[in-house]
Amino acid sequence: MKHFIDIADFSVVELENMLDLGMKLKAEQKSGVFRPLLKNKVLAMLFQKPSLRTRVSFDMAMRTLGGDALYLSPQEVGLGTRESIADVSRVLSGYVQAIMARVFDHEHILELAQWSTVPVINGLSDYNHPCQAMADAITIIEEFGELKGKTVSYIGDGNNVAISLMKIVTKLGGHYKIANPEGYDMPDEAVKQSLGFAADSGGSVSLFRKPEDAAEGADVLYTDTWTSMGQEEESSEREKVFPPYQINEKLIGYAKPSAIVLHCLPAYRGLEITDEVADGPHSRLFPQAENRLHAQKAILVKLLYEGDPDVN
Repeated sequence: MKHFIDIADFSVVELENMLDLGMKLKAEQKSGVFRPLLKNKVLAMLFQKPSLRTRVSFDMAMRTLGGDALYLSPQEVGLGTRESIADVSRVLSGYVQAIMARVFDHEHILELAQWSTVPVINGLSDYNHPCQAMADAITIIEEFGELKGKTVSYIGDGNNVAISLMKIVTKLGGHYKIANPEGYDMPDEAVKQSLGFAADSGGSVSLFRKPEDAAEGADVLYTDTWTSMGQEEESSEREKVFPPYQINEKLIGYAKPSAIVLHCLPAYRGLEITDEVADGPHSRLFPQAENRLHAQKAILVKLLYEGDPDVN
């Protein structure tokens, strides 16, 4: 049994196989083919944070693969408060074939995985967001044919999305650049780990303060909200610090003419990204959001399907 907790847990070959599978399943769905690879499988979806893309993409992934999904709200479970995480994990393991959890504290994901006898998928934690990174990689590969050798520049807070993006880019041989304000840096441990991935793959990691330096020559410009869920009390201070890190038409001018813009959504237009960019010719925000579905399908099949999905 393997969990899906961190991009680092998978080899390059495993990641490439999942990405290829996600794109294959997407092509099949577009042509009206739905293979019931996960018939009679049920996914428990455990939420501490509200969600649009994570909830709907996992739910629809299970449905299109012939399985089912069960939504569990924060009030119903009270993860770690009403009931211990260990007990929740063991109870759900007796009911379903996999657990997806979207939580605040990364330790909650790790504890769920520790006690679970079924695969646990990290739908988001305060440390990382590996499912988003899989969708990001599919979007980049669809656009450019590969991720290897491409420059992916992240502008903004060194948050959970930035961490998983850095790991998948460097694992797959891309060049990861990030610009963030002092005090909002990437965790040293994640940077060190990604430098190791880059050394093996021919990629690189570059850290900057000025957004223009990170955006220079980029194939992909990426941003996220300045204030994540759970940081609301910091929003007024962050909105003073981050305006120079907005992705706008001027910043796009530093990237390659063929560059695309990504955002994991929800987007706070007029803050981290302008309407002109979000709805402009460089934007791939909504194909990227759709790819959450196909990335999720690949992850679920990887963890739950017994056999080779390519032989059917």
